[in-house]
Amino acid sequence: MRSRVTMVLAVLAVLLGAGLLVPTAYAKLAGDGSGLGGLGGGAAAQVPAPTPTPPPPPTLAAGPVSVNFKGEFFGWALMDRKTGTVSGSKNMASTSSTESMLKAWIVSDYLRQLGDKEPSASLKRDASLAIRDSNDDAANRVYKAAGGSYKVPAGGQPGPVVKRAISICGLTDTKRGNVATYEGWWSFTRMSPRDAVRLGDCIADGKAAGRKWTKWVLNEMAQVRGSVKVQQARSGGGKWGIVDGLPAEIKAQGPVAIKNGWTPLSYDGNWHVSCLAVTDKWSLAVMLRYPQSSKLEYGAKVCASVATQLVTPQPGAALKVPQQPVGKL
Repeated sequence: MRSRVTMVLAVLAVLLGAGLLVPTAYAKLAGDGSGLGGLGGGAAAQVPAPTPTPPPPPTLAAGPVSVNFKGEFFGWALMDRKTGTVSGSKNMASTSSTESMLKAWIVSDYLRQLGDKEPSASLKRDASLAIRDSNDDAANRVYKAAGGSYKVPAGGQPGPVVKRAISICGLTDTKRGNVATYEGWWSFTRMSPRDAVRLGDCIADGKAAGRKWTKWVLNEMAQVRGSVKVQQARSGGGKWGIVDGLPAEIKAQGPVAIKNGWTPLSYDGNWHVSCLAVTDKWSLAVMLRYPQSSKLEYGAKVCASVATQLVTPQPGAALKVPQQPVGKL
C-alpha cells in the first residue's frame, strides 16, 4: 500500500515540474520578442536594409559612338587589353597617315635594339623630346639611329623601322605612304585605327621597347605636354584629344600614355590627325582627315568626344540596391 502511494506522489511531482518548465522555456523563446524574432504573435521581424552595391570603377568599353563629323575620314578602334578584343567603327581597317603618332614606335624601336645598354645622353634627350614635345628634328635623329632611311624601299615595301612594327606588333593594314612627294617619310606611314590600338598595346606590354625601356617610354608618353594652341614649326603641344575626354575617375586609376599626330597637308587641304592613348586596361585610337578651315581644335574635340562616349559606367551612375526576396520568415 505504501509503495503505491509513493509511486503516485512521484508521478504527480514529475507532471507538476513539467508544467512549470514549459511556460518558462516558451517565455525564453518568444515572450520577449528575441530569439526567433517574435514568432507566435510578438513584434514584427526586423529585416536589415539592403546595402547598395557600388558600380565598378569606370573604364572604356565597346559601345556606340556618334559624332557629327564633317570631313574626309573618321575612324576609331578600342582594344580591351585584358581580352585582346578590338571593336570600333565600320572602317577601322581603313588607313590614314600616322603623322607624329608614330614617334612613340620610333623611340621604342630604337631603345629595344639597345637591350640593356644606355643610349648617348644626346640621343636619350632626343627620344624624350620626340615624345613629350613631338619634336620633329629629335625624332629624325632617333629614326636614323634606329636604322631608318628616307630612301624609298624597292617593291613598295615600308622601311625597316615600320617593317619591324608590322612584324613585332602584328599589324595587318599598315603600309608605306603612297604620296609620291613624301614616299619614304615615316610620318606618312598609313595605318588603320585597329593597327594603331595594336601598336599601343605592343608598346604597353613590352614587345616594342623591351624589358628595360618599356616603363621609360610609357612614362614619357604620360608626360606629353603643351596645349593644342602651343604649336611651333618643328614641334608642338600634344596634350589634348583622348585624354581630355576621360573623367577624373579613370585618370586617377593610373597614368594615361598618349601620343598624337597632326599636320595640315597642302596636297589635299586637310588636317591629318591621329590620336592614341593606352592604359593597362585599354588602347584607343582615333584617326581623322578634315578641312584645314576647321582648325586643329576641331580634331582634338572629336578625339575627346569618342573617349567620353566609351566611358562605362558613366560617372555618377546610381548605386544598385540588391533586391530582397519577399516572403515570410
